Amino acid sequence: MARIDESRAFIPVRIAVLTVSDTRSLADDKSGQTLADRITKAGHILAARDIVTDDREKIRDAVLAWSRDKAIDVVITTGGTGFTGRDVTPEALEPIFEKRMDGFSEVFHRISYDKIGTSTIQSRATGGVVNATFVFVLPGSPGACKDAWDGILEPQLDYRHMPCNFVEIMPRLDEHLRRGKSAS
Repeated sequence: MARIDESRAFIPVRIAVLTVSDTRSLADDKSGQTLADRITKAGHILAARDIVTDDREKIRDAVLAWSRDKAIDVVITTGGTGFTGRDVTPEALEPIFEKRMDGFSEVFHRISYDKIGTSTIQSRATGGVVNATFVFVLPGSPGACKDAWDGILEPQLDYRHMPCNFVEIMPRLDEHLRRGKSAS
């Protein structure tokens, strides 16, 4: 069963938060602020925070830039996961995933179902790896951000979480690239 191994030291992770919205500013971005508050409360580093409009290229460009920044380990987006015409975050990011994390969506929906029932099907939350950086795509509601952070991301981004966690595999996310370079 999941547990915290107190003999292991906590390792802060550098996390960037991107809000996708045509109407929000940093001053009234409740979902981004919810994530920022939880990130710092957990002992991690809020490495960057920004807002972009519901535009595929802007979303993709922001995430790609952060995924190439060695000072950022994880990118969390909030917003643009629904079904309306402006909701394009999964379309912007899934094509650049080197590896898709199907389990993230499945666990998110299980947690969400317990809180909001069948309404969870209106979210296309997803996750993956881009340039050896974990990327999590969350709905644009503070409640969904709380559920994803509290139920999935906080434990998985804690090196002490057992039997396994994302932090311990971060150094190996790009091993296929290093192996390819050494073979040539």
